[in-house]
Amino acid sequence: MKLKGIVFDMDGTVVEVPYDWKQIKEELMTQGKPILTFIQSLEEPERSEKWKVLEKLENEATLKAVLKDGMQELLDFLKEEGIKKALATNNSQRNVSFILNKFNLEFDYVLSREKGLWKPSGAPLLFILKKLNLKKEECCVVGDSHFDIKAADEAGITKIFILNEDKKNFSSTQAEIFKTVIDLKERIKQILETEE
Repeated sequence: MKLKGIVFDMDGTVVEVPYDWKQIKEELMTQGKPILTFIQSLEEPERSEKWKVLEKLENEATLKAVLKDGMQELLDFLKEEGIKKALATNNSQRNVSFILNKFNLEFDYVLSREKGLWKPSGAPLLFILKKLNLKKEECCVVGDSHFDIKAADEAGITKIFILNEDKKNFSSTQAEIFKTVIDLKERIKQILETEE
């Protein structure tokens, strides 16, 4: 099946952002649960208070974001090849808009947490496939964490590419691990060439 679409994660994938997730979880006292799921499960006024804390930490980190080396070239290449590009992030629409404007990035569809769908659930990916009229087999997921792998697995997307220097951390997964965006671009080129 021909590759027709790629769903990217944002933080840690498209851009490098200085998040200290361990510290954030401690500050929010998430009890080991995924952050968004934990906050949504709270009663008011605690829920709103925790959202404020998370948004403050996210906004501060987003201001320091830098585009990953080679990412613009990869996105340009995909556009030339006619491959649809989507962004699925657990971050807020405000921060997504800031990143897209700052680095002048274009995606065919952008899904932030305001839709009420977030990883590690496969729901955001399935929503995007429907929006872009893509089959699971025609799509791959590019992320940087186990959340992205879990979401892809749940959505039934088998082509999973992870941008991360720590290969050992992903040795038990089916994902292909790439240290750089340049390596990832070469792999995508290879896939497209074998399809011709």
